[in-house]
Amino acid sequence: VQLQASGGGLVQAGGSLRLSCVASDGTFSSYTVGWFRQAPGKEREFVGVVFRGRTYYDDSVEGRFTISRDNAKNTVYLEMNSLKPEDTAVYYCGAGRPILSMIRRPLGYGNWGQGTQVTVSS
Repeated sequence: VQLQASGGGLVQAGGSLRLSCVASDGTFSSYTVGWFRQAPGKEREFVGVVFRGRTYYDDSVEGRFTISRDNAKNTVYLEMNSLKPEDTAVYYCGAGRPILSMIRRPLGYGNWGQGTQVTVSS
């Protein structure tokens, strides 16, 4: 499955953005799709995922970010509110079939979109 992330941009601290991850085909519904981000000079880090009907978030975004999924549109969304400068990164969506212990790790996902830049100014 091929993925395309979009919706990034420049926003002031406290603002909001909604990212979209669109999959290329109907097999999308059989994959777990997670969101990750990567800041310059840092490793790709987990943001959140819907796994078997339950959402998981990194502590740094809990309560501010919300993931939702629309299988009919082959799309996963990442709603980001109360953005902070430290949220600045390239955001990626990944698709895979990880086990629970791997959902927070990039290695759990074999398919990645090209990423979308999110920049939060202070």
